Amino acid sequence: MPEQPRAPAVAAIVMGFDYGSHRIGVAVGNTVTASAQALCSVDAVRRDARFASIAALLAHWQPSQLVVGLPLARDGGAQLRTTQARRFANQLHGRFGLPVAMVDERYTSRAAEDAGAEDVDAEAARLILEQYLQSNA
Repeated sequence: MPEQPRAPAVAAIVMGFDYGSHRIGVAVGNTVTASAQALCSVDAVRRDARFASIAALLAHWQPSQLVVGLPLARDGGAQLRTTQARRFANQLHGRFGLPVAMVDERYTSRAAEDAGAEDVDAEAARLILEQYLQSNA
């Protein structure tokens, strides 16, 4: 049987978030290259300002998928931040109607710090997003 040619990949923009109680790191990537770039950090303290900033980023980049880092304990169990990140993911889905995936984010902030990132939160979001993109390529 002759091999069927592969359909060309359809590019989709994906936005990733590293949730924190003070700042939320944001990154953007695409499904064709399975790579991402750190964008910025959003102030997470005031809920209305947080979602206004995120809405502006979504309007600009128009992603079709969102990814939120899931902070798990070293043993893989849940912790307080796990619940907060899940709540944030649910809020994103509820407010913006986009699908939201969650990815284990253990050690991404440490990796961003070790790499000397200027914006550790945005760099952690990039690492989370690239992990998602590469596992779904």
